[in-house]
Amino acid sequence: MQVDFGEVSFDMLVQSLAASALVHLGDRSDRVTGAKVPPNPVAAVQMIELLALLEEKTQGNLDDREMQLLTKTVRVLRTRLLEVKKNSASGSTSVT
Repeated sequence: MQVDFGEVSFDMLVQSLAASALVHLGDRSDRVTGAKVPPNPVAAVQMIELLALLEEKTQGNLDDREMQLLTKTVRVLRTRLLEVKKNSASGSTSVT
């Protein structure tokens, strides 16, 4: 039995990696348990750096919309990572 998941796209790849980064930043709940996941900055950095590597390696091969999506996603996630690290350094348990 073959399952049709629809068309796979570059956007889906970027969104999947970004969603994983958000989970590691503590911004999303576990999809299976629904429990809030504490921030894991090391794992978040790995996901963000994968996106940055993708951005670097696909330079000149993406259309404008795809490049904007990737660039903005990396920028937003890096900013969010800085916020999480700042909150962690100040002892704040609230991640917003």
